[in-house]
Formats: sequence, structure tokens, C-alpha cells
Amino acid sequence: MTQPGTAPAAQSMSESPVARAAYLLRKGGMALIKDPSRPERGGVVVAAGARTSDDTVNFLASHARGLTAVAILPERAERLGLLLQRGLHPDPVADAGERWLVTVEARAGVSTGISASDRAATIQVLARAEARPEDLTTPGHVHPTLADAGGIVVRNGFSEAAIDLVRAAGLEPVATFSQVLGDDGELLTGDALDAFAAQHSLPEVRVADLFTHRMASESFVRQLSQATLPTRHGDFLVRAFENRLDARQHLVLSVGETRSPEPLLVRMHSECLTGDVFHSLRCDCGPQLDEALRRVGEAGRGLVLYLRQEGRGIGLLDKIRAYALQDEGRDTVEANLELGLPVDSRDYGLAAQILHTLGVQRVRLMTNNPEKIRTLTEFGVEVVAREPLEVAPSDDNRQYLRTKKEKLGHLLGDM
Repeated sequence: MTQPGTAPAAQSMSESPVARAAYLLRKGGMALIKDPSRPERGGVVVAAGARTSDDTVNFLASHARGLTAVAILPERAERLGLLLQRGLHPDPVADAGERWLVTVEARAGVSTGISASDRAATIQVLARAEARPEDLTTPGHVHPTLADAGGIVVRNGFSEAAIDLVRAAGLEPVATFSQVLGDDGELLTGDALDAFAAQHSLPEVRVADLFTHRMASESFVRQLSQATLPTRHGDFLVRAFENRLDARQHLVLSVGETRSPEPLLVRMHSECLTGDVFHSLRCDCGPQLDEALRRVGEAGRGLVLYLRQEGRGIGLLDKIRAYALQDEGRDTVEANLELGLPVDSRDYGLAAQILHTLGVQRVRLMTNNPEKIRTLTEFGVEVVAREPLEVAPSDDNRQYLRTKKEKLGHLLGDM
């Protein structure tokens, strides 16, 4: 077996972490996946199910020390007749915990089932595209888990991350993995996890790397319809797009030709019902949208991408709950955190995919948020200039704007 994480000298180290790890998985090696955004989860050592050998299983048992699991997709679980341990097939869940299926054993070619070679043989059965229910028996010594078919872009679990890495390697979507434990039997995290990876020459891949890889290499959007939309800023072409992963629709209002090497004036605007429709004075969203449409209409070429991700992605109801906490003195960041919600969960990778679909490669971006610039650049849209889009502060939104500047890094002037 290829030693864990040992890349050949000919391999370019300028490749992405996902590309390096995928190369090794194809050769029978392993990689470590971690999620720095949730370091308490530790990390997992991953191998391709189709390349899992007795040496792989022995390494996971001897060095990673966690329970060796095998991630499979719902279609395979159904085809093999494998149910969740509680006996039901649930809808995808929001948490990132693993969803354990009944334990299995290969029906033929194993003895007690517990040895590394026996478990590797069982994993090979799970990884065979033509495997049938009669090829397995239950209970057994191999622990399958159910990964969401949409992978890491739908559910942030290690099963999904492991499957996506194996998919990137071009192999059958079955992944062998184990969490990493220390000498004391507790999950390794932080620097100790990094030291483990270095000790065993395991390339490290972040969950975010896998998400970026998926968003850059696949398209999850499709145009549904288009029509003319007359506005007080001129006539726009309005296009409706759908995110195939969650069926949510987004709009693009454009003027002129989008497919041109010349930079396009662009605004990525996240939905704000209270500001955009009811003209709330708590935020600057409504005036920003109006000004962006005015600039595009005046320029005669450009677009406004209206993203349906209300309240920085938390949704309308939780946004109103956050408003109630702000009435009691919290700022927008504190309110979200007190509700147990992310400060900002908006997805600009999806926006980049829509821009690519429209042939937009270079933009003059109307924004005060450097995160939008970073994300578009990461997904292959060149931001040649930033066009500030500031709204004069008032007594109603001054604290809101100050929080955006001081806690979220928005590029705003004096408050």
C-alpha cells in the first residue's frame, strides 16, 4: 500500500489541497479532513473504499484509533437493503453527526470478520458497484454511515466530506474513515491534530476546501425563465434562477450585454424584506438596492443579483427574533449569537455560479463588504474595481452600520 499521504516527487505542490489528497486516494493512500470552523469536531483520516486494504484498516485502528466507518450514499444503502440503526430512513438532518446504518459483514471470503483483512474484504463489497443485498450479512464488524446525496454543499458532516473527497478522486462514492484520538482516548484537535497529520505524512483538507472545489467544478444553478421588467430606473431583463440543491429561486436584473470581456457593473444584494419592501430604517438595504438599480440603469450595462438569503442567511422569522434582542440593546452580531445562529451564513459561491452562467468574468462590484470580493475571486470572477455603496447614517441605523464596520469588516466611513 502507498504510505499514508506520501506524494510522489513529480506531483506539483501548487495543486489545491483537494487535488493533492485525491491523487493519493487514487493510489491507495489517505488524507486528513478537518473543519477549522468547528475545531471541537476534530478530524478524520479518509481512504477510498475501493482502495481500502488490510493495511488501511490496520492504520486506522492503530493510529487514528476512532471507530472505523464506511460512508455510503442513500442509493447504495437502499440497493443493499441497509437501514439506519433505529430502523428508519430519515430526511437529512441539520446537525453534522454521523447517521449510522446497521453493521455488516461480507457473506463470503471472511472468517471471524473482526480482522483487518476481513473488514477490508467487507468494505470492498460495499464499494462494488454491482454488490447485492445477498453479498452481505448483518450484524457484522463494519459500520456504514449514511451520507447525504448532495454532499458537503448540503450537509456539513464528515461522511459527506469523505464521500466528496473520494468523488474528487474519480472513484466509486464509498469512503472509509476514522476520527483521530489521542493517547488519552479523546479527540485530537488544533495543533495536536496538525502534528498527527505531519507525523504520518497525511495531506490536510479543510471542509471549506471541499466546498470550494464542489462550487468551482460543478454547477448547481439553472435559469428557469426571463422577462422584461420596467422600473423607474429603466427597463431591465429579469431572469429567474434556481439552486438545484435547495430549490430556492434567485433573480438577476440586467441591462445590456453581460457576455463581454469588459468589466460589468454588478451588485450582489441579499434579500431584506423589511428594508427592500417596507423601507425599514434599521438597515441600509433598501437604499442600497435602489441606488444599485439606478447606477446600472444609468450606465446602460450591468446587473443586480438578488439573492434569496434573508437576514444574512438566517431567514425572516429569526431575523425578527434578532430585532427583538436588538430592541433590548444587543447589536446585530450579538443578537444572532445569542439565538445560536451564525453571524453571516450567506452563500456567494452560488452568486459566482450565476455570474459564470451569464458569461460574466470581470466585474466592477458595488459593495462595502470585502468578503464578497474574496469569494468571487476565489470562484474565478475577477473583481477589477470596488464601487463603494454607502448610505448616510441616521439615528436609526448608526449602530447597525457601526457594527458592520467594526465587527464584520465592512469598508465604511466615519459613523
